[in-house]
Formats: sequence, structure tokens, C-alpha cells
Amino acid sequence: QVRLVETGGGLVQAGGSLSLSCAASGRAFSTYPMAWFRQTPGKEREFVAYINQNGLRTYYADSVKGRFTISRDNHQDTVMLQMNSLNADDAADYYCAANPVGAYFLPEYSSWGQGTQVTVSA
Repeated sequence: QVRLVETGGGLVQAGGSLSLSCAASGRAFSTYPMAWFRQTPGKEREFVAYINQNGLRTYYADSVKGRFTISRDNHQDTVMLQMNSLNADDAADYYCAANPVGAYFLPEYSSWGQGTQVTVSA
């Protein structure tokens, strides 16, 4: 398993940008596909973005396509999420995840971070 720690959440105005980072520790980070999910109170965890092991394949939820970019640095054992043109619907707790055990868009991953909160003000 890999330990994941997210940073970079905070308060941002609508229309603004925020960059999240997820640092991994443990073995063989470069062998794990990675993803970002988000969750608001009372709702299920929702897929945001996915990146494969070498970073050449990415997938996005329709709601964030064109605004968010997922990337990874296998030398630094880090996966990032650049979020632009944020709106109220993007406010949530954001989680990074490693190694899907099912379809990449399902919240079924072997390792999860503790989450970082993103708040969007009007």
C-alpha cells in the first residue's frame, strides 16, 4: 500500500484557481494509476480525474473537463490537480486515490488520502 497526503485546499473566489497536490510515500508510486475524487456532505464520493502510471492517459468527469488538469511527477512521487474557473459546484472535500481495484471512475481504490477541503465563495 501507499500512504497519501493531500495539500493545497482552501478558500477561493468563484472564477479563481487552486492547485492540489498529493504526496505519496511507500513503494512503487510509478506503478500505480492515480485519481482524484471529491465529496460533499450527504453525497457519494464523486470521480474527478484519473491518470495512468506514465501520465500519458487521463480521464475527467464531464463536469470538470476543460477546467481541471491532472498530472503526476514520478520522480517526486506526487500527483497534482490544477483547478481553474472554479464555481460553487466544485466546493467539496477532495481526495487522491491510488491503484483502482475496479473501474477507474468508481471510488474503489486500494489507498486513499485524508482529504483536503476546497471552498468556493461567490
